[in-house]
Amino acid sequence: MSETSKTVHILLVEDDLIDEKAFLRAINKLRISNPVTVARDGLEAWDILKGANGKRPLPRPNLLVLDINMPRMNGLELLEKIRDDADLHDSIVFMLTTSNDDEDKIEAFQLNVAGYMLKSDVGNSFIKAVELMDNYWRLVEFPSGPGGRSNGAAQDRRVYVRHPDSRGVL
Repeated sequence: MSETSKTVHILLVEDDLIDEKAFLRAINKLRISNPVTVARDGLEAWDILKGANGKRPLPRPNLLVLDINMPRMNGLELLEKIRDDADLHDSIVFMLTTSNDDEDKIEAFQLNVAGYMLKSDVGNSFIKAVELMDNYWRLVEFPSGPGGRSNGAAQDRRVYVRHPDSRGVL
């Protein structure tokens, strides 16, 4: 079981450098200072989440942002693996993708995503997506205890603590 803190750690799983930069620009523009770790595909993300190769796993609580169309392991395959894992099954996951396919949307929601957002126009869609995720973490109440989060309503959960493997420097 990984450690639980008050800081929300963001894992962006995105293989497109332009989309990664747009996401990080949106976070910067909205003055969100949470640590961001970037993985290029589902396999790299899995290693980060589980703490492979002697590295510590991504701290919790965390918010996962997955693209669907990626090499090696796509976002839906990763999401299924996360839901099947005893330590990660309750992770908060958003899909941020170009796929407007109803089958992808249905599969994602059957795997309990918190939201499914389209990358329609690189600038505005990323800002709207990041705003939604930021509001989600600040407004939604979570249980305390193992795998849960602290419930201080007045507490600002956006505290900067950089994960040692973070490539998303703001």
